[in-house]
Amino acid sequence: MQYLRIGLSVLRPTTLPALMLAWAGAVATPAAAQSGAPITVPPEPAGMIALFNSRDLQGWDGNPKLWSVRNGLLRGETTPEIKTKGNTFIIWQGGEPADFDLRLSFRVGPANNSGVQFRSRRVPAQPTDENRWVVAGYQAEVRNQGGQAGLLYDERGKRGRMCRVGERNIWTSEGKKTAGKVGDAAAIAATFKTDDWNEYVIIAEGNHIRHYLNGVQTIEFTDDDKTNRRAAGIIALQLHGGVPMWVEYKNIRLKQRAARP
Repeated sequence: MQYLRIGLSVLRPTTLPALMLAWAGAVATPAAAQSGAPITVPPEPAGMIALFNSRDLQGWDGNPKLWSVRNGLLRGETTPEIKTKGNTFIIWQGGEPADFDLRLSFRVGPANNSGVQFRSRRVPAQPTDENRWVVAGYQAEVRNQGGQAGLLYDERGKRGRMCRVGERNIWTSEGKKTAGKVGDAAAIAATFKTDDWNEYVIIAEGNHIRHYLNGVQTIEFTDDDKTNRRAAGIIALQLHGGVPMWVEYKNIRLKQRAARP
């Protein structure tokens, strides 16, 4: 066994978050960290609850012209005749989870992209607004493309693509800092199933966020930006504005956890 020796007398405080995260990743998955091999998803915990009943949109709030249940699937679709003014969402009405394990399956057409919002907020709107379902916050990217699906994006925020596929990052008030990798980006992208169903897992614990696609970790992110991070918030699914598109979701399930102290 190898031991890491750090001279604490010369360690700058600003290096502590990156070192702690890198150390934690090395302890949890030493082989993957050294070889670049993908890291696999933790087993599904007991006690998951279904967020979608596969029959109707009970418990969800979205534009009824754009969202429906078709063959037991939650489907969002825009067409040349029925459009959305900007990105629009269907919002789960069951609460604002903090720490959780969220799992679902998606498939999406090639014309546009979607996303899974979590720890997000609903943007205030007027009853007369055409698009009253606008959401801002953390987004797990949904796209019909390996290497893009699985990244972490700041919807309606200033931080953009906060963590790309394969990255292990820390975001502070000074911006993004790289703390290593969760695996080879090309190898992770190769596990994506184009034009097919893909299984998404999003795990949020404190300021620590992990995404997995088809059993393989895509990103690991620590949010130390106290101004912009969110400890809890709504869950929502996106229909992107612009080019007509469709997306389908199924098996949406959630296990909330006690928040970290």
